[in-house]
Amino acid sequence: MSEGPALTAGEQTMAINGGNVVYEILGETGDLIALTPGGRFSKDIPGLRPLAEALVEGGYRVLLWDRPNCGKSDVQFYGQSESHMRAETLYKLVTALGEGPCIILGGSGGARDSMLTTMLYPEIVRKLVVWNIVGGVYGSFVLGGHYVTPSILAVRGLGIEGLLSVPEWRERIEQNPANRQRLLDLDADEFLKVMLRWLNAFVPKPGQTIPGVPDEMFDNITVPTLIIRGGENDWDHPKRTSLEVHCLIKGSTLIDPPWPEDAWERAGEKFAQSGGKTFCLFDTWVQAAPAILDFLGK
Repeated sequence: MSEGPALTAGEQTMAINGGNVVYEILGETGDLIALTPGGRFSKDIPGLRPLAEALVEGGYRVLLWDRPNCGKSDVQFYGQSESHMRAETLYKLVTALGEGPCIILGGSGGARDSMLTTMLYPEIVRKLVVWNIVGGVYGSFVLGGHYVTPSILAVRGLGIEGLLSVPEWRERIEQNPANRQRLLDLDADEFLKVMLRWLNAFVPKPGQTIPGVPDEMFDNITVPTLIIRGGENDWDHPKRTSLEVHCLIKGSTLIDPPWPEDAWERAGEKFAQSGGKTFCLFDTWVQAAPAILDFLGK
């Protein structure tokens, strides 16, 4: 059996639904904030920790965690969508730590994970803050094509061993060698069924403002909620989606982004021009700390 990940100081693991989840808690005192980044990025992605540290300075403790399929955590494939799996994982993590109810924060894919956690497990959430909310035809299709389709093509062409050729899963193996065998142990037919279900979540549908989540589920969000609006011309996190979510969450607060309206586009250009070597998509997130702390203090 391959060894698991090499943990750094402060990191811990917890077994949840048959897979190990790596997490750490910053700060010594104060209410707990569960902070979730976007995509399949780890808790160590550039730009996330500065926001966490600013929140710690504001008097809170911050839970950073590698969701399943992210960073050093084990790969896992189950649930109605990947966000449903993440929501269940966060619920079980917070509950096992004895920390609920807590404050839930997330940006981009982490915003969807955070909203879904609040919808499904409202008993563990005290307040909710979200930004860079994905929506619209373009944003949804990009995610499905980026996070799901490559694995489907690999397994259809090469069997389950084909997953070892997908760059994203190679990265998960590099960070956690145990993931190699976890991938090889998957049943190809069952894996493809899950992938098709996850892909379907990203197909835009009437009555689903955010991917894979029926609008009526927003009625379950009754805690104080802060929404940071998407940028004016951000195709991935449309301004329109933020406004619609604001309408769907009764009593929510909507504010303009504390970063430039074109921050996401400029960061994307820099990332592309560097050949993917300069990651700066979340560098501006720390600028939201004052607004978040102000909201949490009310």
